[in-house]
Amino acid sequence: MQIYLGETIMTQTNHLLTLNNGIQMPALGLGVYQSSPKDTIHAVTGAIESGYRMIDTASAYGNEKEVGQGILNSGIKRSDVFITTKLWISEYSYERALKAFDTSLRKLGMEYVDLYLLHWPMPTEFERTVSAYKAAEKLLSDGRARAIGVCNHSPKDMVNLLSRTSIVPAVNQVELHPYFIQKELRDSDKSRGIITQSWSPIGGVNVYAAKNSKVAKNLLEDPVIISMATKYSKTPAQIVLRWHLDHGLSAIPKSVRTERIRENIDIFDFKLTTSEKASIDGLETGERGGPDPRNVDTKLFGFTVENDMDKIK
Repeated sequence: MQIYLGETIMTQTNHLLTLNNGIQMPALGLGVYQSSPKDTIHAVTGAIESGYRMIDTASAYGNEKEVGQGILNSGIKRSDVFITTKLWISEYSYERALKAFDTSLRKLGMEYVDLYLLHWPMPTEFERTVSAYKAAEKLLSDGRARAIGVCNHSPKDMVNLLSRTSIVPAVNQVELHPYFIQKELRDSDKSRGIITQSWSPIGGVNVYAAKNSKVAKNLLEDPVIISMATKYSKTPAQIVLRWHLDHGLSAIPKSVRTERIRENIDIFDFKLTTSEKASIDGLETGERGGPDPRNVDTKLFGFTVENDMDKIK
């Protein structure tokens, strides 16, 4: 099967999800959270060469410039790759959000992004969240972002946002993996035409960040996953990523290792059965490994992102 994205022909290496404004987004992409600037260039270039057509970064990651450089090094046309970046919470206000977006574009070396997301809902500072999202709506109407969305929004957060703004987010990017499947949130997003996108889709957050002793650790060592990997002659990570896609989710696994990047996209030659998906669903613990979005605000995460547009008079 051949899929056309721009002028690039992708053969059995990805499939496309249609966002609620008609824009098409690859289901699988490369995440660059915690990728060093140097590693990011190599990872992005290698990912493009391996068939990836979506890269997910954020102003808070400190590697937007290197994402742009990696894409430039790959030689791919800008129109053939889907780029996501995110607004950090220190920049939540209408005017600061617009300036922060300009800074992100400059660092990326691009004239537009395909998807612009708000990084956290900040329920305790929600007026700032609403103002920032209204800025994103302007960027969408101006054609500088092809789609807009949010991250880490619960159904309650989404209702609150939609009651104050005009455009339904195209994407809600949240912590989601077989140990934390977020079924209620996924159903809520789907009812509104919102694509749920999974960060830490292989459960890495449980290994590198979880502080709760109740949180199950390494998903890739789970017997349920290992047994399916054996059956399909795939790696445990490939089984987990296929589970995301078979549920209609988007996933953005992070890696800087060439062999792992190639493995992660080699998931389009098999599908899990209904009973296998259900078995993986049954691994749910109800415990998240990352921060609880209800607690995230500018006091918890006090760092700011450099906004060099403030220097321009």
